Amino acid sequence: MGEFSLMDTLWVFLAAILVFFMNLGFASVEAGFARSKNTVNILSKNFIVFAVSSLGFMLLGWGLMFGGDNPFIGTENLFILGNSDLSAYDNTLTSSVPFWGKFFFQLVFCGTAATIVSGAVAERVKYITFIIFSFVLTLVIYPIVGHWVWGGGWLADLGFMDFAGDSVVHSVGGWAALAGAMFLGPRIGKYGKDGKPRAIPGHSMSLAVIGLFVLWLGWFGFNPGSTMSFQNPSDVFHILLTTNTSAIAAVLTSTITSWIVMKKPDLGMTINGCLAGLVGITGGCAYVSIESSLLIGALSGILVVFAVSFFDNIKIDDPVGATSVHLGCGVFGTICVGLFAQEGVTSLSTTNGLLYGGGFGLLGIQLVGILAIGAFTFVSSAAVWLILKKTMGIRVSREEEIQGLDIGEHGNVAYPDFALVAEEIEHDSVAAASGTVAPVMAAQSGPAGVEEAVPVEHHETAGAKMTKVSILTNQNRFSQLQEALDNLGITGITVTNVFGYGLQKGHTLYFRGSPVSSRLLPKIKIDIVVCKIPVETLVKTVRDNLYTGNIGDGKIFIYDVEDVVKIRTGERGYDALQDEMAGDD
Repeated sequence: MGEFSLMDTLWVFLAAILVFFMNLGFASVEAGFARSKNTVNILSKNFIVFAVSSLGFMLLGWGLMFGGDNPFIGTENLFILGNSDLSAYDNTLTSSVPFWGKFFFQLVFCGTAATIVSGAVAERVKYITFIIFSFVLTLVIYPIVGHWVWGGGWLADLGFMDFAGDSVVHSVGGWAALAGAMFLGPRIGKYGKDGKPRAIPGHSMSLAVIGLFVLWLGWFGFNPGSTMSFQNPSDVFHILLTTNTSAIAAVLTSTITSWIVMKKPDLGMTINGCLAGLVGITGGCAYVSIESSLLIGALSGILVVFAVSFFDNIKIDDPVGATSVHLGCGVFGTICVGLFAQEGVTSLSTTNGLLYGGGFGLLGIQLVGILAIGAFTFVSSAAVWLILKKTMGIRVSREEEIQGLDIGEHGNVAYPDFALVAEEIEHDSVAAASGTVAPVMAAQSGPAGVEEAVPVEHHETAGAKMTKVSILTNQNRFSQLQEALDNLGITGITVTNVFGYGLQKGHTLYFRGSPVSSRLLPKIKIDIVVCKIPVETLVKTVRDNLYTGNIGDGKIFIYDVEDVVKIRTGERGYDALQDEMAGDD
Protein backbone atom coordinates (compact mmCIF):
# COMPACT_ATOMS: atom_id res chain seq x y z
CA MET A 1 0.00 0.00 0.00
CA GLY A 2 3.03 2.26 0.30
CA GLU A 3 2.33 5.72 1.64
CA PHE A 4 -1.42 5.35 1.23
CA SER A 5 -3.76 4.69 4.14
CA LEU A 6 -5.94 1.62 3.71
CA MET A 7 -8.51 3.03 6.10
CA ASP A 8 -8.74 6.39 4.33
CA THR A 9 -8.82 4.78 0.90
CA LEU A 10 -11.65 2.42 1.85
CA TRP A 11 -13.56 5.31 3.41
CA VAL A 12 -13.28 7.46 0.27
CA PHE A 13 -14.25 4.43 -1.82
CA LEU A 14 -17.40 3.83 0.26
CA ALA A 15 -18.35 7.51 0.32
CA ALA A 16 -17.82 7.88 -3.43
CA ILE A 17 -20.07 4.97 -4.35
CA LEU A 18 -22.76 6.31 -1.99
CA VAL A 19 -22.62 9.65 -3.78
CA PHE A 20 -22.74 7.84 -7.13
CA PHE A 21 -25.85 6.00 -5.92
CA MET A 22 -27.53 9.40 -5.49
CA ASN A 23 -28.00 9.43 -9.29
CA LEU A 24 -30.76 6.87 -8.77
CA GLY A 25 -32.32 9.11 -6.15
CA PHE A 26 -32.35 12.16 -8.40
CA ALA A 27 -33.78 10.12 -11.29
CA SER A 28 -36.55 8.68 -9.12
CA VAL A 29 -37.55 11.96 -7.48
CA GLU A 30 -37.65 13.77 -10.81
CA ALA A 31 -39.58 11.00 -12.56
CA GLY A 32 -42.06 10.73 -9.69
CA PHE A 33 -42.71 14.48 -9.67
CA ALA A 34 -43.29 14.56 -13.44
CA ARG A 35 -46.08 13.15 -15.60
CA SER A 36 -45.91 9.58 -16.82
CA LYS A 37 -45.65 10.66 -20.46
CA ASN A 38 -42.16 12.08 -19.75
CA THR A 39 -40.75 9.27 -17.61
CA VAL A 40 -38.46 7.69 -20.22
CA ASN A 41 -37.03 11.11 -21.07
CA ILE A 42 -36.30 11.90 -17.43
CA LEU A 43 -34.70 8.54 -16.70
CA SER A 44 -32.62 8.80 -19.85
CA LYS A 45 -31.47 12.33 -18.95
CA ASN A 46 -30.28 11.11 -15.57
CA PHE A 47 -28.28 8.36 -17.26
CA ILE A 48 -26.76 10.65 -19.86
CA VAL A 49 -25.95 13.49 -17.48
CA PHE A 50 -23.65 11.34 -15.39
CA ALA A 51 -21.95 10.02 -18.52
CA VAL A 52 -21.27 13.44 -20.06
CA SER A 53 -20.32 15.01 -16.72
CA SER A 54 -17.84 12.22 -16.09
CA LEU A 55 -16.35 12.71 -19.55
CA GLY A 56 -16.16 16.47 -19.18
CA PHE A 57 -14.56 16.28 -15.75
CA MET A 58 -12.08 13.70 -17.02
CA LEU A 59 -11.12 15.62 -20.16
CA LEU A 60 -10.61 19.05 -18.61
CA GLY A 61 -12.68 19.63 -15.49
CA TRP A 62 -10.29 18.11 -12.97
CA GLY A 63 -7.37 20.11 -14.36
CA LEU A 64 -9.26 23.42 -14.26
CA MET A 65 -10.33 22.67 -10.68
CA PHE A 66 -7.09 21.41 -9.13
CA GLY A 67 -4.36 22.36 -11.61
CA GLY A 68 -2.17 24.70 -9.56
CA ASP A 69 -2.79 27.60 -7.23
CA ASN A 70 -3.70 30.32 -9.73
CA PRO A 71 -6.37 32.47 -7.98
CA PHE A 72 -9.03 32.07 -10.66
CA ILE A 73 -8.47 28.91 -12.69
CA GLY A 74 -6.30 25.83 -12.78
CA THR A 75 -3.55 26.18 -15.38
CA GLU A 76 -1.17 23.26 -14.76
CA ASN A 77 -1.38 19.58 -15.76
CA LEU A 78 -4.86 20.21 -17.16
CA PHE A 79 -5.26 16.96 -19.08
CA ILE A 80 -5.02 13.82 -16.97
CA LEU A 81 -5.81 11.34 -19.75
CA GLY A 82 -2.56 9.99 -21.17
CA ASN A 83 -0.55 11.67 -18.42
CA SER A 84 1.58 8.92 -16.90
CA ASP A 85 3.03 11.25 -14.28
CA LEU A 86 0.32 12.38 -11.89
CA SER A 87 2.72 13.13 -9.07
CA ALA A 88 1.79 16.83 -9.21
CA TYR A 89 -1.47 15.84 -7.54
CA ASP A 90 0.05 13.73 -4.75
CA ASN A 91 -0.81 16.30 -2.08
CA THR A 92 -4.03 17.58 -3.64
CA LEU A 93 -6.91 17.23 -1.15
CA THR A 94 -5.13 14.40 0.72
CA SER A 95 -1.93 12.42 0.39
CA SER A 96 -3.32 9.26 1.98
CA VAL A 97 -5.60 8.22 -0.91
CA PRO A 98 -4.45 7.19 -4.43
CA PHE A 99 -4.97 9.73 -7.19
CA TRP A 100 -7.77 7.90 -8.99
CA GLY A 101 -9.64 7.50 -5.68
CA LYS A 102 -9.54 11.26 -5.14
CA PHE A 103 -10.48 11.82 -8.75
CA PHE A 104 -13.54 9.57 -8.62
CA PHE A 105 -14.75 11.16 -5.39
CA GLN A 106 -14.63 14.61 -7.00
CA LEU A 107 -16.15 13.27 -10.23
CA VAL A 108 -19.34 12.07 -8.52
CA PHE A 109 -19.69 15.50 -6.89
CA CYS A 110 -19.43 17.08 -10.33
CA GLY A 111 -22.14 14.74 -11.60
CA THR A 112 -24.39 15.76 -8.73
CA ALA A 113 -24.16 19.46 -9.68
CA ALA A 114 -25.11 18.63 -13.26
CA THR A 115 -28.08 16.42 -12.44
CA ILE A 116 -29.68 19.20 -10.35
CA VAL A 117 -30.38 21.07 -13.59
CA SER A 118 -32.36 18.16 -15.03
CA GLY A 119 -35.29 18.56 -12.65
CA ALA A 120 -35.83 22.27 -13.26
CA VAL A 121 -35.95 21.91 -17.06
CA ALA A 122 -37.99 18.70 -17.07
CA GLU A 123 -40.91 18.02 -19.41
CA ARG A 124 -39.96 20.54 -22.12
CA VAL A 125 -36.20 20.65 -22.77
CA LYS A 126 -34.69 19.13 -25.91
CA TYR A 127 -32.68 16.02 -25.11
CA ILE A 128 -29.65 16.96 -27.23
CA THR A 129 -29.62 20.50 -25.84
CA PHE A 130 -29.60 19.20 -22.29
CA ILE A 131 -26.69 16.90 -23.10
CA ILE A 132 -24.63 19.74 -24.55
CA PHE A 133 -25.38 22.09 -21.67
CA SER A 134 -24.47 19.44 -19.09
CA PHE A 135 -21.19 18.82 -20.86
CA VAL A 136 -20.25 22.52 -20.86
CA LEU A 137 -21.32 22.92 -17.22
CA THR A 138 -19.07 20.11 -16.03
CA LEU A 139 -16.24 20.80 -18.47
CA VAL A 140 -15.78 24.46 -17.55
CA ILE A 141 -18.31 26.19 -15.26
CA TYR A 142 -18.40 23.84 -12.27
CA PRO A 143 -14.59 23.28 -12.22
CA ILE A 144 -13.85 27.02 -12.14
CA VAL A 145 -16.08 27.57 -9.11
CA GLY A 146 -14.63 24.44 -7.53
CA HIS A 147 -11.14 25.87 -8.04
CA TRP A 148 -12.06 29.08 -6.25
CA VAL A 149 -13.18 27.18 -3.13
CA TRP A 150 -11.53 23.74 -3.04
CA GLY A 151 -8.64 24.11 -5.48
CA GLY A 152 -6.67 26.85 -3.74
CA GLY A 153 -8.35 29.76 -5.51
CA TRP A 154 -9.12 33.29 -4.38
CA LEU A 155 -12.16 32.43 -2.23
CA ALA A 156 -10.16 29.81 -0.35
CA ASP A 157 -7.47 32.45 0.25
CA LEU A 158 -10.12 34.80 1.67
CA GLY A 159 -11.21 32.14 4.15
CA PHE A 160 -14.48 31.15 2.48
CA MET A 161 -15.86 27.96 4.06
CA ASP A 162 -17.93 25.33 2.26
CA PHE A 163 -17.20 21.90 3.65
CA ALA A 164 -19.18 19.62 1.35
CA GLY A 165 -20.58 21.83 -1.38
CA ASP A 166 -23.47 24.12 -0.49
CA SER A 167 -22.05 26.68 -2.90
CA VAL A 168 -19.74 24.59 -5.09
CA VAL A 169 -22.28 21.85 -5.83
CA HIS A 170 -25.81 22.88 -4.87
CA SER A 171 -25.87 26.58 -5.66
CA VAL A 172 -23.92 26.03 -8.90
CA GLY A 173 -26.50 23.45 -9.97
CA GLY A 174 -29.27 25.74 -8.73
CA TRP A 175 -28.06 28.84 -10.59
CA ALA A 176 -27.65 26.83 -13.79
CA ALA A 177 -31.13 25.35 -13.29
CA LEU A 178 -32.64 28.79 -12.72
CA ALA A 179 -31.13 30.12 -15.95
CA GLY A 180 -32.43 27.10 -17.86
CA ALA A 181 -35.96 27.39 -16.45
CA MET A 182 -36.03 31.10 -17.30
CA PHE A 183 -34.93 30.62 -20.91
CA LEU A 184 -37.25 27.66 -21.44
CA GLY A 185 -40.34 29.29 -19.97
CA PRO A 186 -43.13 27.45 -18.15
CA ARG A 187 -44.74 24.22 -19.30
CA ILE A 188 -47.95 24.41 -21.32
CA GLY A 189 -50.88 24.71 -18.93
CA LYS A 190 -48.82 25.72 -15.89
CA TYR A 191 -50.39 29.18 -15.72
CA GLY A 192 -54.02 30.15 -16.32
CA LYS A 193 -55.29 33.16 -18.21
CA ASP A 194 -55.24 35.07 -14.94
CA GLY A 195 -51.53 34.30 -14.57
CA LYS A 196 -52.01 32.18 -11.49
CA PRO A 197 -49.99 28.94 -11.27
CA ARG A 198 -51.80 25.63 -11.66
CA ALA A 199 -50.75 22.38 -10.11
CA ILE A 200 -49.40 19.76 -12.51
CA PRO A 201 -49.25 16.65 -10.30
CA GLY A 202 -46.50 14.10 -10.72
CA HIS A 203 -47.47 10.59 -11.67
CA SER A 204 -45.87 8.61 -8.82
CA MET A 205 -45.34 9.83 -5.29
CA SER A 206 -44.14 6.31 -4.47
CA LEU A 207 -41.25 6.74 -6.90
CA ALA A 208 -40.50 10.18 -5.46
CA VAL A 209 -40.35 8.84 -1.89
CA ILE A 210 -38.07 5.98 -2.94
CA GLY A 211 -35.81 8.54 -4.59
CA LEU A 212 -35.81 10.68 -1.46
CA PHE A 213 -34.61 7.83 0.73
CA VAL A 214 -31.90 6.95 -1.78
CA LEU A 215 -30.70 10.57 -1.67
CA TRP A 216 -30.85 10.63 2.12
CA LEU A 217 -28.68 7.53 2.22
CA GLY A 218 -26.29 9.00 -0.36
CA TRP A 219 -25.87 12.14 1.73
CA PHE A 220 -24.20 10.01 4.42
CA GLY A 221 -21.40 9.62 1.90
CA PHE A 222 -21.67 13.12 0.50
CA ASN A 223 -21.08 15.03 3.75
CA PRO A 224 -19.08 12.70 6.04
CA GLY A 225 -17.05 11.46 3.05
CA SER A 226 -15.79 14.98 2.43
CA THR A 227 -13.35 14.45 5.29
CA MET A 228 -11.55 12.11 2.83
CA SER A 229 -10.07 10.52 5.93
CA PHE A 230 -11.20 8.18 8.71
CA GLN A 231 -8.25 8.94 10.96
CA ASN A 232 -10.51 10.95 13.26
CA PRO A 233 -13.77 8.97 13.54
CA SER A 234 -15.31 11.52 15.90
CA ASP A 235 -15.24 14.09 13.08
CA VAL A 236 -16.93 11.67 10.69
CA PHE A 237 -19.70 10.80 13.11
CA HIS A 238 -20.24 14.41 14.13
CA ILE A 239 -20.83 15.24 10.46
CA LEU A 240 -23.09 12.22 10.11
CA LEU A 241 -25.24 13.48 13.00
CA THR A 242 -25.40 17.11 11.90
CA THR A 243 -26.48 15.87 8.46
CA ASN A 244 -29.22 13.62 9.77
CA THR A 245 -30.39 16.06 12.44
CA SER A 246 -30.86 18.85 9.92
CA ALA A 247 -32.82 16.50 7.66
CA ILE A 248 -35.24 15.29 10.32
CA ALA A 249 -35.83 18.84 11.59
CA ALA A 250 -36.64 19.98 8.06
CA VAL A 251 -39.02 17.05 7.53
CA LEU A 252 -41.01 18.21 10.54
CA THR A 253 -41.01 21.94 9.82
CA SER A 254 -41.79 21.60 6.11
CA THR A 255 -44.70 19.30 6.93
CA ILE A 256 -46.02 21.65 9.60
CA THR A 257 -45.57 24.72 7.39
CA SER A 258 -47.39 23.14 4.45
CA TRP A 259 -50.11 21.98 6.86
CA ILE A 260 -50.62 25.57 8.02
CA VAL A 261 -50.29 27.27 4.65
CA MET A 262 -52.05 24.67 2.47
CA LYS A 263 -54.39 23.26 5.13
CA LYS A 264 -53.01 19.76 4.51
CA PRO A 265 -49.62 18.07 5.19
CA ASP A 266 -48.41 17.96 1.59
CA LEU A 267 -46.18 14.96 0.87
CA GLY A 268 -44.38 16.74 -1.95
CA MET A 269 -43.41 19.52 0.44
CA THR A 270 -42.22 16.97 2.99
CA ILE A 271 -39.97 15.38 0.36
CA ASN A 272 -38.55 18.74 -0.65
CA GLY A 273 -38.29 19.67 3.01
CA CYS A 274 -36.05 16.72 3.77
CA LEU A 275 -33.86 17.59 0.79
CA ALA A 276 -33.80 21.21 1.95
CA GLY A 277 -32.49 20.15 5.35
CA LEU A 278 -29.81 18.01 3.75
CA VAL A 279 -28.73 20.84 1.46
CA GLY A 280 -28.91 23.46 4.19
CA ILE A 281 -26.38 21.63 6.38
CA THR A 282 -23.99 20.55 3.61
CA GLY A 283 -21.74 23.61 3.76
CA GLY A 284 -21.44 23.73 7.54
CA CYS A 285 -21.82 20.08 8.61
CA ALA A 286 -18.24 19.99 9.97
CA TYR A 287 -18.34 23.49 11.45
CA VAL A 288 -21.56 23.64 13.51
CA SER A 289 -22.84 21.88 16.61
CA ILE A 290 -25.59 19.26 16.65
CA GLU A 291 -27.89 21.84 18.27
CA SER A 292 -27.17 24.36 15.53
CA SER A 293 -27.85 21.74 12.86
CA LEU A 294 -31.30 21.22 14.37
CA LEU A 295 -32.06 24.92 13.94
CA ILE A 296 -30.53 25.11 10.45
CA GLY A 297 -32.67 22.17 9.32
CA ALA A 298 -35.80 23.61 10.89
CA LEU A 299 -35.32 26.92 9.10
CA SER A 300 -34.49 25.18 5.80
CA GLY A 301 -37.75 23.23 5.97
CA ILE A 302 -39.75 26.41 6.39
CA LEU A 303 -37.77 28.27 3.73
CA VAL A 304 -38.31 25.69 1.01
CA VAL A 305 -42.12 25.78 1.30
CA PHE A 306 -42.19 29.52 0.70
CA ALA A 307 -39.46 29.30 -1.94
CA VAL A 308 -41.54 26.87 -4.03
CA SER A 309 -44.48 29.29 -3.94
CA PHE A 310 -42.19 32.23 -4.69
CA PHE A 311 -40.74 30.69 -7.83
CA ASP A 312 -44.21 29.60 -8.95
CA ASN A 313 -45.55 33.13 -8.51
CA ILE A 314 -42.75 34.75 -10.52
CA LYS A 315 -43.41 32.23 -13.32
CA ILE A 316 -40.26 30.16 -12.90
CA ASP A 317 -41.68 26.70 -13.62
CA ASP A 318 -39.59 24.11 -11.83
CA PRO A 319 -41.38 20.72 -11.83
CA VAL A 320 -39.37 19.26 -8.93
CA GLY A 321 -38.44 22.36 -6.93
CA ALA A 322 -34.71 22.13 -7.71
CA THR A 323 -34.23 25.88 -7.55
CA SER A 324 -35.98 26.10 -4.20
CA VAL A 325 -34.07 23.18 -2.69
CA HIS A 326 -30.59 23.48 -4.17
CA LEU A 327 -30.32 27.19 -4.91
CA GLY A 328 -32.43 28.59 -2.10
CA CYS A 329 -31.14 26.30 0.62
CA GLY A 330 -27.63 26.17 -0.85
CA VAL A 331 -27.34 29.92 -0.43
CA PHE A 332 -29.01 29.76 2.99
CA GLY A 333 -26.64 27.01 4.15
CA THR A 334 -23.64 29.06 3.05
CA ILE A 335 -24.90 31.99 5.11
CA CYS A 336 -25.44 29.67 8.07
CA VAL A 337 -21.72 28.87 8.12
CA GLY A 338 -21.06 32.55 8.78
CA LEU A 339 -23.66 32.57 11.54
CA PHE A 340 -23.29 29.22 13.32
CA ALA A 341 -19.66 28.12 12.79
CA GLN A 342 -18.19 27.12 16.15
CA GLU A 343 -14.52 26.63 16.75
CA GLY A 344 -13.62 23.20 18.09
CA VAL A 345 -16.84 21.28 17.40
CA THR A 346 -14.63 19.12 15.18
CA SER A 347 -10.92 19.15 14.50
CA LEU A 348 -11.81 20.72 11.14
CA SER A 349 -13.58 23.76 12.62
CA THR A 350 -11.19 26.59 13.49
CA THR A 351 -13.32 29.72 13.13
CA ASN A 352 -16.32 31.17 14.96
CA GLY A 353 -19.31 32.62 13.20
CA LEU A 354 -21.30 35.70 14.15
CA LEU A 355 -23.47 33.99 16.78
CA TYR A 356 -20.47 32.48 18.55
CA GLY A 357 -18.39 35.60 19.00
CA GLY A 358 -16.61 35.62 15.66
CA GLY A 359 -18.04 38.95 14.52
CA PHE A 360 -19.03 39.74 10.96
CA GLY A 361 -15.74 38.65 9.37
CA LEU A 362 -16.68 35.13 8.31
CA LEU A 363 -20.25 36.12 7.45
CA GLY A 364 -18.93 38.87 5.18
CA ILE A 365 -16.62 36.44 3.40
CA GLN A 366 -19.50 33.99 2.93
CA LEU A 367 -21.66 36.72 1.39
CA VAL A 368 -18.85 37.71 -0.99
CA GLY A 369 -18.56 34.08 -2.07
CA ILE A 370 -22.32 33.76 -2.60
CA LEU A 371 -22.41 36.85 -4.80
CA ALA A 372 -19.33 35.89 -6.82
CA ILE A 373 -20.39 32.28 -7.39
CA GLY A 374 -23.97 33.32 -8.16
CA ALA A 375 -22.99 36.00 -10.65
CA PHE A 376 -20.42 33.86 -12.46
CA THR A 377 -22.55 30.71 -12.62
CA PHE A 378 -25.80 32.42 -13.62
CA VAL A 379 -24.22 34.63 -16.29
CA SER A 380 -22.10 31.86 -17.80
CA SER A 381 -25.00 29.37 -17.72
CA ALA A 382 -27.35 31.93 -19.23
CA ALA A 383 -24.84 32.57 -22.01
CA VAL A 384 -24.71 28.84 -22.82
CA TRP A 385 -28.51 28.53 -22.77
CA LEU A 386 -28.83 31.61 -24.99
CA ILE A 387 -26.32 30.33 -27.54
CA LEU A 388 -28.08 26.97 -27.66
CA LYS A 389 -31.47 28.68 -27.99
CA LYS A 390 -30.31 30.80 -30.92
CA THR A 391 -28.57 27.95 -32.72
CA MET A 392 -30.32 24.61 -32.22
CA GLY A 393 -33.24 25.52 -29.99
CA ILE A 394 -33.74 24.41 -26.41
CA ARG A 395 -37.43 23.55 -26.22
CA VAL A 396 -39.42 20.79 -27.88
CA SER A 397 -42.40 21.65 -30.08
CA ARG A 398 -45.81 22.32 -28.60
CA GLU A 399 -47.17 19.08 -30.10
CA GLU A 400 -44.31 17.04 -28.67
CA GLU A 401 -44.71 18.57 -25.23
CA ILE A 402 -48.44 17.81 -25.21
CA GLN A 403 -47.96 14.22 -26.37
CA GLY A 404 -45.02 13.67 -24.06
CA LEU A 405 -41.27 13.71 -24.59
CA ASP A 406 -41.12 9.93 -24.30
CA ILE A 407 -42.71 9.53 -27.71
CA GLY A 408 -41.24 12.56 -29.47
CA GLU A 409 -37.68 12.37 -28.16
CA HIS A 410 -37.26 8.62 -27.66
CA GLY A 411 -40.02 6.77 -29.53
CA ASN A 412 -40.60 4.86 -26.33
CA VAL A 413 -42.85 4.83 -23.26
CA ALA A 414 -42.25 3.92 -19.62
CA TYR A 415 -45.50 2.00 -19.16
CA PRO A 416 -46.21 0.21 -22.46
CA ASP A 417 -48.51 -2.43 -20.96
CA PHE A 418 -51.36 0.08 -20.87
CA ALA A 419 -51.17 0.59 -24.62
CA LEU A 420 -50.74 -3.11 -25.35
CA VAL A 421 -53.84 -4.01 -23.35
CA ALA A 422 -55.79 -1.32 -25.16
CA GLU A 423 -54.80 -2.68 -28.56
CA GLU A 424 -55.73 -6.27 -27.73
CA ILE A 425 -59.42 -5.41 -27.20
CA GLU A 426 -61.83 -5.71 -30.12
CA HIS A 427 -62.12 -2.44 -32.01
CA ASP A 428 -65.91 -2.17 -31.90
CA SER A 429 -65.99 -2.49 -28.10
CA VAL A 430 -63.52 0.29 -27.38
CA ALA A 431 -65.12 3.68 -27.02
CA ALA A 432 -61.84 5.50 -27.24
CA ALA A 433 -60.68 3.77 -30.41
CA SER A 434 -63.83 4.25 -32.47
CA GLY A 435 -64.95 7.50 -30.91
CA THR A 436 -68.56 6.21 -30.70
CA VAL A 437 -70.73 4.39 -28.23
CA ALA A 438 -74.11 3.01 -29.22
CA PRO A 439 -76.93 4.90 -27.46
CA VAL A 440 -78.13 1.67 -25.84
CA MET A 441 -74.80 1.05 -24.14
CA ALA A 442 -73.47 2.40 -20.85
CA ALA A 443 -69.78 2.82 -20.04
CA GLN A 444 -67.92 1.00 -17.37
CA SER A 445 -64.21 0.99 -16.61
CA GLY A 446 -62.36 -1.77 -18.41
CA PRO A 447 -58.74 -2.93 -18.18
CA ALA A 448 -56.09 -0.21 -18.16
CA GLY A 449 -58.63 2.59 -18.29
CA VAL A 450 -60.19 1.50 -21.61
CA GLU A 451 -63.97 1.66 -21.66
CA GLU A 452 -66.01 -1.43 -22.45
CA ALA A 453 -69.65 -1.33 -23.50
CA VAL A 454 -72.32 -3.29 -21.62
CA PRO A 455 -76.04 -3.39 -22.41
CA VAL A 456 -78.56 -1.67 -20.16
CA GLU A 457 -82.29 -2.20 -19.82
CA HIS A 458 -84.56 0.49 -21.32
CA HIS A 459 -87.18 2.45 -19.38
CA GLU A 460 -89.51 5.25 -20.33
CA THR A 461 -88.32 8.55 -18.85
CA ALA A 462 -90.76 11.04 -17.40
CA GLY A 463 -90.02 14.75 -17.34
CA ALA A 464 -87.54 16.92 -19.21
CA LYS A 465 -85.27 15.63 -21.92
CA MET A 466 -81.80 14.51 -20.81
CA THR A 467 -78.74 14.56 -23.03
CA LYS A 468 -75.36 12.93 -22.61
CA VAL A 469 -72.37 14.84 -23.96
CA SER A 470 -69.10 12.90 -24.28
CA ILE A 471 -65.87 14.76 -24.99
CA LEU A 472 -62.67 13.11 -26.18
CA THR A 473 -59.63 15.37 -25.95
CA ASN A 474 -56.04 15.81 -24.76
CA GLN A 475 -55.42 16.07 -21.06
CA ASN A 476 -53.41 19.28 -21.14
CA ARG A 477 -56.41 21.65 -21.40
CA PHE A 478 -58.61 19.80 -18.92
CA SER A 479 -58.08 22.25 -16.03
CA GLN A 480 -59.18 25.15 -18.20
CA LEU A 481 -62.26 23.24 -19.40
CA GLN A 482 -63.16 22.14 -15.88
CA GLU A 483 -63.12 25.75 -14.68
CA ALA A 484 -65.34 26.81 -17.59
CA LEU A 485 -67.81 23.99 -16.86
CA ASP A 486 -68.00 25.07 -13.24
CA ASN A 487 -68.80 28.62 -14.36
CA LEU A 488 -71.48 27.26 -16.68
CA GLY A 489 -73.21 25.50 -13.79
CA ILE A 490 -72.19 21.91 -14.48
CA THR A 491 -72.10 20.27 -11.06
CA GLY A 492 -70.74 16.85 -11.99
CA ILE A 493 -68.59 15.17 -14.61
CA THR A 494 -67.06 11.74 -15.09
CA VAL A 495 -63.50 11.59 -16.42
CA THR A 496 -61.83 8.46 -17.77
CA ASN A 497 -58.33 7.87 -19.10
CA VAL A 498 -58.74 6.21 -22.50
CA PHE A 499 -56.71 5.44 -25.62
CA GLY A 500 -57.67 6.09 -29.21
CA TYR A 501 -56.73 7.61 -32.52
CA GLY A 502 -58.20 9.53 -35.41
CA LEU A 503 -56.18 11.14 -38.18
CA GLN A 504 -53.11 11.01 -35.96
CA LYS A 505 -52.93 7.21 -36.13
CA GLY A 506 -50.77 6.97 -33.04
CA HIS A 507 -47.00 6.53 -33.05
CA THR A 508 -44.60 3.72 -33.74
CA LEU A 509 -42.61 2.82 -30.64
CA TYR A 510 -39.33 0.96 -30.33
CA PHE A 511 -38.17 -1.43 -27.65
CA ARG A 512 -34.49 -2.38 -27.78
CA GLY A 513 -34.45 -1.33 -31.41
CA SER A 514 -37.43 -3.42 -32.51
CA PRO A 515 -40.63 -1.66 -33.64
CA VAL A 516 -43.81 -2.12 -31.65
CA SER A 517 -47.18 -1.88 -33.39
CA SER A 518 -48.77 1.54 -33.74
CA ARG A 519 -49.77 2.85 -30.35
CA LEU A 520 -53.13 4.32 -29.44
CA LEU A 521 -52.76 7.86 -28.16
CA PRO A 522 -53.62 8.67 -24.54
CA LYS A 523 -56.77 10.79 -24.22
CA ILE A 524 -59.32 11.68 -21.61
CA LYS A 525 -63.05 11.07 -21.99
CA ILE A 526 -65.35 13.49 -20.18
CA ASP A 527 -69.00 12.44 -19.76
CA ILE A 528 -71.68 14.96 -18.82
CA VAL A 529 -75.45 14.51 -18.64
CA VAL A 530 -77.44 17.75 -18.88
CA CYS A 531 -81.09 18.57 -18.63
CA LYS A 532 -81.66 22.28 -17.92
CA ILE A 533 -78.46 23.61 -19.46
CA PRO A 534 -78.88 23.98 -23.25
CA VAL A 535 -76.75 21.49 -25.14
CA GLU A 536 -75.56 24.08 -27.64
CA THR A 537 -74.37 26.31 -24.81
CA LEU A 538 -72.36 23.40 -23.43
CA VAL A 539 -70.93 22.57 -26.86
CA LYS A 540 -69.88 26.19 -27.42
CA THR A 541 -68.17 26.31 -24.01
CA VAL A 542 -66.28 23.09 -24.75
CA ARG A 543 -65.12 24.30 -28.17
CA ASP A 544 -64.08 27.70 -26.87
CA ASN A 545 -61.84 26.10 -24.27
CA LEU A 546 -60.42 23.17 -26.24
CA TYR A 547 -59.86 24.74 -29.65
CA THR A 548 -56.22 25.17 -30.75
CA GLY A 549 -56.65 24.60 -34.49
CA ASN A 550 -54.43 21.51 -34.39
CA ILE A 551 -55.27 17.89 -35.15
CA GLY A 552 -56.03 16.19 -31.86
CA ASP A 553 -58.22 18.90 -30.31
CA GLY A 554 -60.83 16.17 -29.93
CA LYS A 555 -64.49 15.48 -30.64
CA ILE A 556 -67.85 15.97 -28.93
CA PHE A 557 -70.51 13.24 -29.10
CA ILE A 558 -74.15 13.93 -28.19
CA TYR A 559 -76.68 11.23 -27.25
CA ASP A 560 -80.24 11.11 -26.00
CA VAL A 561 -80.45 9.60 -22.53
CA GLU A 562 -83.44 7.32 -22.05
CA ASP A 563 -83.31 7.19 -18.27
CA VAL A 564 -81.16 7.72 -15.20
CA VAL A 565 -81.59 5.77 -11.96
CA LYS A 566 -80.06 6.83 -8.65
CA ILE A 567 -78.99 3.62 -6.94
CA ARG A 568 -79.25 4.94 -3.39
CA THR A 569 -82.85 6.26 -3.60
CA GLY A 570 -84.34 4.73 -6.72
CA GLU A 571 -85.12 8.19 -8.11
CA ARG A 572 -85.34 8.40 -11.88
CA GLY A 573 -84.92 10.96 -14.63
CA TYR A 574 -83.94 14.52 -13.77
CA ASP A 575 -84.32 13.88 -10.02
CA ALA A 576 -81.65 11.20 -10.25
CA LEU A 577 -79.18 13.58 -11.89
CA GLN A 578 -78.89 15.91 -8.96
CA ASP A 579 -75.83 15.64 -6.73
CA GLU A 580 -74.32 12.83 -8.77
CA MET A 581 -70.99 12.82 -10.64
CA ALA A 582 -72.29 13.14 -14.20
CA GLY A 583 -75.02 15.74 -14.33
CA ASP A 584 -76.38 19.24 -13.78
CA ASP A 585 -78.97 20.50 -11.33
